[in-house]
Amino acid sequence: MVRNIIISACVLVVLGGIVAYKNKTKILLHIVTSHGLEEVVPNKSIDWAQGPEFSAATDEKRPPNIVFILADDLGINDISVFGGGIPGVPTPNIDKLAKDGVLFRQAYAGNATCAPSRAMLMTGRYPTRTGFEFTPTPEGMGRMVSMISNELKVNGEPPTQFNRALAEDALPYDDQGLPGEEVTIAEVLKERGYHNVHIGKWHLGRNVEMSPNAQGFDESLLMRSGLYLPPDDPNVINAKLDFDPIDQFLWARMQFAASFNSGEIFEPGGYLTDFWTDEAVKVIDANKNRPFFLYLAHWGAHTPLQATREDFEAVGDLKPHRLRVYAAMVRALDRSVGRIVEKLEAEGLSENTIIVFSSDNGGAGYIGLPDVNAPYRGWKLTLFEGGIRAPLFMKWPEKITPGTVIDVPVAHIDVMPTLAAAGGAALPNGVEIDGKNLLPIATGTGNLSRENDALYWQSGYIRVVRAGNWKLQIDGKQNKAWLFDLASDPTEQNNLSDARPDKLAALTSLINAHYEDARMPLYPYTLENPVLIDKTLADDYKAGDEYAWWPN
Repeated sequence: MVRNIIISACVLVVLGGIVAYKNKTKILLHIVTSHGLEEVVPNKSIDWAQGPEFSAATDEKRPPNIVFILADDLGINDISVFGGGIPGVPTPNIDKLAKDGVLFRQAYAGNATCAPSRAMLMTGRYPTRTGFEFTPTPEGMGRMVSMISNELKVNGEPPTQFNRALAEDALPYDDQGLPGEEVTIAEVLKERGYHNVHIGKWHLGRNVEMSPNAQGFDESLLMRSGLYLPPDDPNVINAKLDFDPIDQFLWARMQFAASFNSGEIFEPGGYLTDFWTDEAVKVIDANKNRPFFLYLAHWGAHTPLQATREDFEAVGDLKPHRLRVYAAMVRALDRSVGRIVEKLEAEGLSENTIIVFSSDNGGAGYIGLPDVNAPYRGWKLTLFEGGIRAPLFMKWPEKITPGTVIDVPVAHIDVMPTLAAAGGAALPNGVEIDGKNLLPIATGTGNLSRENDALYWQSGYIRVVRAGNWKLQIDGKQNKAWLFDLASDPTEQNNLSDARPDKLAALTSLINAHYEDARMPLYPYTLENPVLIDKTLADDYKAGDEYAWWPN
């Protein structure tokens, strides 16, 4: 009897050990993500600063208001103005914004991930000047994403690589950001008398020199974490992605939280996309009699995938479930754009307001939806066209003719000098600005000229140049080059790196010259992911599938 009890106990210990081993990643994920969670108080109303009751200047003298709306991870094919869009889910308000102003058909994000793009939008400068090259990630995220990825055998071979030594020496999350010495568009406009307001995502650091308030914004309603609603809210529909390590980390770590001007952390007042828009409408109302710059940086349609029940029902019975939730999120984003435009029109501000709309990078392959960037190859976390093609529209009835279409390649680095020019603000003295003012080509009053007709992208050993219609991408880890003639091959199907050694050499020379005096990254990358170019993360890897490495 005693012998049987001992044997049974030993069996239970062994079985328990096996179960514990198999669940070790989940246990570690719980430990890592539960550490350092912030206290969140109930929702509180925002006391926005009120401008004058009457305009202090005539319309002829008053600088234009500026509204910059930035989506997150929005695929180029999610917008119906480009002829695609999610089946049955048009984006009429975003489309109308494009048609009522200028549409840049060859517009590019600054990077294939969010934070470096945002830094370029704010400064007009490449990472070679600022050192802001990699997206800040919370403590423990790289290690957990690597563990989950390799446990799931994401993308087959090769495995995700995590540099523990570099991670242990990394800067704290709040200190990974845009240095205070950099001059943002908000600081430039402030010198011109603008009241500057930031709402939503920032992701450029949260310490005393890097926060929005420290970088030129008078007021900042910050996305403190990343849930759109609590997961158990009766009005929310969730879509969890069991094949995505990043998604697993976000669901475990994220909270429903915001803060105002670096104050206490509180629950937002509703579904995040709608809440940011509600507050943006209040900002317009508070500042209608003085020039203002509103930077509305949405979280949609970034994971975690969460939609309101109303939007989920409205988009129809799309399959799979994650597509339906994603479509509902895009619907909410489009509604936000419509509400902003409607408020400006209602207040008589539309004619003298420039509205800019873009996305921080291409759609993500890790959400498992194959058409978000169609017809382009690649995703967020790659520098193929799908990862960096971005919408860029500008509406300014007073200056820009509706229906204007521009085919000249432009990029996020151009937004800062463009908005400065629109506001009549001088660019900072002694600061090299890489971007170009787009107003001359948008208004038909001038041309756009760049040195070597070149745009550049980078992430560690992944380096890209587009010069004219030729694009070269170098993957230093694989020692591989992709060379494309985008004039005849806009979807990057035919790699000409062997067939055109002359072009390969010429563009390699441009990349090398771009890095000659480059500033070192502010902090190193700690995680390296192999990303399939032609398949989503929900698809199985097969030998011969092309992939590119992504260091961050």
